[in-house]
Amino acid sequence: MKLWTSEHVFNHPWETVTKAAMQKYPNPMNPNVFGVDVLDRRVDASGRLHSTRLLSTEWGLPSMAKSMFGVTRTCTYVQEHSIVDPKEKTFELKSTNISFTNMVSVDEKLTYKPHPENPEKTVLTQEAVISGREAMEWVIRRLNNEIEELAATARGTMRAPMAAAAAADE
Repeated sequence: MKLWTSEHVFNHPWETVTKAAMQKYPNPMNPNVFGVDVLDRRVDASGRLHSTRLLSTEWGLPSMAKSMFGVTRTCTYVQEHSIVDPKEKTFELKSTNISFTNMVSVDEKLTYKPHPENPEKTVLTQEAVISGREAMEWVIRRLNNEIEELAATARGTMRAPMAAAAAADE
């Protein structure tokens, strides 16, 4: 499991950054996200906006990785749930992949809040947890099998010329 965190300060107020973040896909700066479907959207009794969206993405994998993982398609889907609280001025967005979860799981959490010292700025805190031990074990087993097969093939092709050379010496 890998935990990754970062923080970024936007030189814009929380309202502007939140509106932009809610509308960031699709966009020409990141063509890998080509579809956004709203699955659910509601306002709760406290006035918070809850949204659940499905993102369709195409990241592409090198052909070696495709063959290693045994996949031909690289279209992946991400489920995203967000809560915008206009009273507390917080925007929390959680996303997780729902494709290839047998290989790797990526859970990301973004939190947008006004900067504590300057309300004309917004602080983004980003966290990600990446887990995929089972996938790594599978890849290692597959690589070991391929190495064993190559070694066996190499031993077989080495024996034939050596036997022929030995016969020629007699």
